[in-house]
Amino acid sequence: MSRVEKEGAKKRKTRIDKKRDVKPTISVDLKNCIYRLSYITRTPVKDVVEILCLKGLQSKKVIEHLSQFFRRDYSLNNTYYIGDFERNSIAGKIAQGKTDRVTTRFSQKDYERIRSLSEALDVTPSKATALLLDASVRNTNILNSFVKLYLHNHIDNNRMKELKMVLQYINNNNPHNEVVSWYSLFSLIYDDIKDTTLNVKEKINKWLEQYK
Repeated sequence: MSRVEKEGAKKRKTRIDKKRDVKPTISVDLKNCIYRLSYITRTPVKDVVEILCLKGLQSKKVIEHLSQFFRRDYSLNNTYYIGDFERNSIAGKIAQGKTDRVTTRFSQKDYERIRSLSEALDVTPSKATALLLDASVRNTNILNSFVKLYLHNHIDNNRMKELKMVLQYINNNNPHNEVVSWYSLFSLIYDDIKDTTLNVKEKINKWLEQYK
């Protein structure tokens, strides 16, 4: 392959692999939640938004929630959702209260999935991303899987087992009949341990000492 051909192939590869910027406008409350997730998991905001949206695209509960707004047909795996163009458009609706933008990036393949969702909703890809992100964050299972995966990647199995035991203890003895999630537990640890000089493993170890 000649030099010119190699450079051309490299440029084509760059174009294929290049991620697309999307800047959804969301409520300030949702933005604060995203930033908190970013803080406690040490994950860039744009990556948090991308991960949650991609999990939402695969969640039947999230898509079923959004399907009430579908004006065009949409499919997820073996489920087919019938759109209805007589439904009121949500294109002009904005989030309640103060709003702000966040930035994320999707691969071309994932952007096409976002675009398919936006066509079903009859909104822009940016608006579809905002709706998807909001629905994904409201889904406890998605938040739990996000935090739990992070914990699995950053602490050893013994500490993970101890955290599970603490979570079980809290839920079994919770006087308010509220289920404490992995996200709530991890957030609690960060609130209790204010020392920012500690890394994730050290914060969790210090917090677990209370239960020994």
